[in-house]
Amino acid sequence: MTDVYKTPEKLSYKRRLFAIVIETLQREGWKVERAPGNSKGSVRRITRGSESFLVSIRTSQDQYIAFPRNETDTGWGTLEGVDVVIPVALDDPDHPTTAQVHWVEAAEMRDRFDRSYKARREAGYQMTAGRGHWLALYLPDDHKTPTLVGAGVGLDHPPIARVPLDPGGMPATAVNDPKGKDAPGNGSPRGGETLTIPQAKRLLAKSLGVPESSIKISIEA
Repeated sequence: MTDVYKTPEKLSYKRRLFAIVIETLQREGWKVERAPGNSKGSVRRITRGSESFLVSIRTSQDQYIAFPRNETDTGWGTLEGVDVVIPVALDDPDHPTTAQVHWVEAAEMRDRFDRSYKARREAGYQMTAGRGHWLALYLPDDHKTPTLVGAGVGLDHPPIARVPLDPGGMPATAVNDPKGKDAPGNGSPRGGETLTIPQAKRLLAKSLGVPESSIKISIEA
């Protein structure tokens, strides 16, 4: 999975993605502030009228998100204490132009991570408390494949916003209710957008667990 501190470019992407979430929430009328008493850097308190939520913002450069398993192996650290998870992912890990922002109830995200953890343990994967546990945003949930159990939250919860990475670019598109109930599309190239051959090869390779170099795609007119 992406090491966001590996290069200055990756660190820059991480900061831009996080800022995009804040900008998106503020544009939709949410007051965003650090949560008193919460030391987690990704957690914010958002308030709009009578609504108030504790949210965890997760940035993704490779279209996977992670939460650490707690040291006692009883839960998910940051994920246990929030109401909502807001994943924001690059539209294309190799040639990104846009950030896709999602809104997911934390209860559902906990269920996905619990199911994933259970499936991998039962399949004999080595699971380490305190380490990040990764789930794919845009690969379908597949109970037959341990690494895909719980995946696909970005497919099931369409983007509430698609925002250009260039701050001087076009304004955000597909902005909908930040609770994600009315958003069109599905946050992946499968949602009616053009799917490029590199994107298709990458998705197939991840789904099948093989190198991209082994995927051959031919198109007949």
